[in-house]
Amino acid sequence: MLHGRYGRVLSIVLAGGKGERLMPLTRYRAKPAVPFAAKYRIIDFALSNLVNSGMHSIYCLTQFKSQSLQEHITQGWQFGPALRGRNYFVSLAPAQMWTGERWYEGTADAIYQNLHLLTMFNADYVCIFAADHIYKMDIEQMLQYHVDNNADITVAAKRVPASEASQFGCISANAEGVIDDFIEKPSDPPHIKNSPGYSYVSMGNYIFSREILEEAILTDNQNKESSHDFGKDILPEIHNQCKVMAYDFSTNVILGDDRPYWKDVGTLKAYWEAHMDLLQHPSSLTLYNPLWPVRTVSFSDPPGFTYPSKGKTCSVEGCLRAEASQVLGAVVHRCVLSRNCVINPGSVVEESIIGQGVVIGENCKLRRVIVDSHNVIPPNTVIGYNADDDAEKYHLDKESGVVVVQMPKIQLRKNLQMPGDPRYDDQTPFSTF
Repeated sequence: MLHGRYGRVLSIVLAGGKGERLMPLTRYRAKPAVPFAAKYRIIDFALSNLVNSGMHSIYCLTQFKSQSLQEHITQGWQFGPALRGRNYFVSLAPAQMWTGERWYEGTADAIYQNLHLLTMFNADYVCIFAADHIYKMDIEQMLQYHVDNNADITVAAKRVPASEASQFGCISANAEGVIDDFIEKPSDPPHIKNSPGYSYVSMGNYIFSREILEEAILTDNQNKESSHDFGKDILPEIHNQCKVMAYDFSTNVILGDDRPYWKDVGTLKAYWEAHMDLLQHPSSLTLYNPLWPVRTVSFSDPPGFTYPSKGKTCSVEGCLRAEASQVLGAVVHRCVLSRNCVINPGSVVEESIIGQGVVIGENCKLRRVIVDSHNVIPPNTVIGYNADDDAEKYHLDKESGVVVVQMPKIQLRKNLQMPGDPRYDDQTPFSTF
């Protein structure tokens, strides 16, 4: 868009990842399309950050298993007719193989295969942001930092304890914030100048001056040894050739009674933990700031409903609930309940994430379980209490102990089976027709 004193600013959201570490939640959908916090998708956080920051020219680059993501963007992320146009858009850019018959081979290659978008938009600055993290960030502040420092590239950097930094791509920067090295998952992470015990890790969010981006992308494309990734290849190669700045994420200010937040939800453990974060009060991630709304598709569902049933009383405590979720004579503690789910009488559900349209039968017991969308849990089912039994029927995450009941596989109606059925083969995504 025409962004005042900044010139023309184009935002590109990288939304094509497979999300293999989030399997089986990504069996039928791209990682950015994975549901989060009862009513959102992961990508909603990146898009909300951009729109709330005044960035209204956005391309979403999609690739793997993109139908769910495309439907979500089409239904919920379109500007009205009065604004829609060349400078106000959230547009899908699926892989089109402009440069040959191949998928995107890395984050940098995704940009290379879409360089025409920069030309068509006549961008001055390009914001390249990840779609697969949960974060709240005023991106205009990062852009202002980029301009004020006359930077060629600015990298969003998060402070973490040095003892935790080795699992990330780390940044070494001088006291002025100029980056002098990138180290991928180092055993001895570099400490922040004047902040011993802490290290900068890359958040995977970048702002480029356009000419620098084009030159870097074209050069990297010629390198046959490159994996064509910004963090692994582009930035380590170019930081000695131009001015690359680290933007300290801790300095970011969110409007309202709020604070910045960032979490990589790339594993089932992290995904479950991020949901449990939401159930704290006060939470490190709030969804209730009217000055910084997290936007998504709105549906005309009825209100949630709680009622004693069949002689069973209800207890709902510490829960996040979406529209049309029903708790009928059940005990539900520290759970996330998505749209149109139903928990029937006598059931006890604890520390669990219940997906859209899920029906939990009577007298079930679930603890630390993720039930993906559209499942029907039969009456008297017990999940989360015996790891051996769970591993036979469902997906047991060995790192966290969380059990995942995956979305039912695509089947002919006459062959319909649900996870947990002894006949159900969870390794085969489709029935034999």
